[in-house]
Amino acid sequence: MLARFYPSPLKWSRCKLRPCGYLSRRAPCLNLLQRVEFRSNWAVNHSTGEYTSHLVSPTGIAADPELTSHGVDQSKQLAVRLLEVDPPIERVYSSPFYRCLQTIEPFVSQRSNLVGKSGHKGKDLMIRAEPGVGEWFGSAPFEHPTSAAIEVLKPMFPAIDISYEPIIRPTRTGESLAELHDRVAATMQEIISQCDRDGIRAIVICTHAAVVIALGRVLTGAMPDSVDVEDFSAFTCGLSTYRRRTTGESFAADSNNNKRNSGELGAAREPAEANSLQASTTTPQAASLTLPSGQGGGVAVRAWKGCGVTGGWDCTSNSDCSHLAAGEERGWRFSGDEAFDGSVEKSYDAGIGLGVVVEGKGTKGSRPTGTNSRL
Repeated sequence: MLARFYPSPLKWSRCKLRPCGYLSRRAPCLNLLQRVEFRSNWAVNHSTGEYTSHLVSPTGIAADPELTSHGVDQSKQLAVRLLEVDPPIERVYSSPFYRCLQTIEPFVSQRSNLVGKSGHKGKDLMIRAEPGVGEWFGSAPFEHPTSAAIEVLKPMFPAIDISYEPIIRPTRTGESLAELHDRVAATMQEIISQCDRDGIRAIVICTHAAVVIALGRVLTGAMPDSVDVEDFSAFTCGLSTYRRRTTGESFAADSNNNKRNSGELGAAREPAEANSLQASTTTPQAASLTLPSGQGGGVAVRAWKGCGVTGGWDCTSNSDCSHLAAGEERGWRFSGDEAFDGSVEKSYDAGIGLGVVVEGKGTKGSRPTGTNSRL
């Protein structure tokens, strides 16, 4: 996902390309790059919790595949688009899974090559590997795979910031959909707080389809009654943009719902001049909850439904794929809660049945949609 904070900016291997987000400072805005591009699937035995894959992952973890060649091509096309955003991206957050890091690496590399040129600060971008925007696994009586250790990833992706302290580490036994949304909300609270404190003008977040959808909901405060509603799109390597609401603005659910299918959420507003990403002082301060110690280390989650995190955001670009040669491909949405109760004794393809593939418009000659692959 690519996210822009106004006043601060934000931003997929054999797997689908990961979503990104961009936040920019003149007026709060967040761009999300939805899913990573095409990747290989993996299988999971619901009884034993054993994950397997036919192709060996660079990290040796079955649920941590790399991008396909098509996914690599998409990541390069995305890099070109991210280099054009204004204000320029000043910070990069990414899921620590290999496919996400592989998706955002071309941009970080090209951006570093531009250091010292007009419009860019004289400092290389580093990737903040944040488990709080990592993959979603459903609740289970066994432990799901996690991403590789930073020490393993650093030689593969030199731009990883090894000094960065993660905000949240999701529980290894999975999450319900409600827990996923609260985990994402807590992560975004802290990311935005970090950017406000450091005076960051724009950031990008690269993550997975499920998280991209949850991000749209927690940022806008628009949580549907049914989680499988098609509200925030998640096409491979799509780019979404969110603009921070200024003081006095409120969330207009009906207006946003009418614009989702057209690819635009929320009304575009003129940027408000500011020097930080400070949240609106009118944000409702309703009751908060605390994530389990195994998930967020006791991180408090402020109420976000109906208002959005840190004052709320409006989506002005919903998984835009105009920068991709093949256009919209292989979208994804929730199909309900994902849970493993141990009653299934055989393995099955984890890319089938876990969510629903959403057909994109694509372009002439674009690749056909395959199975219901996860991001």
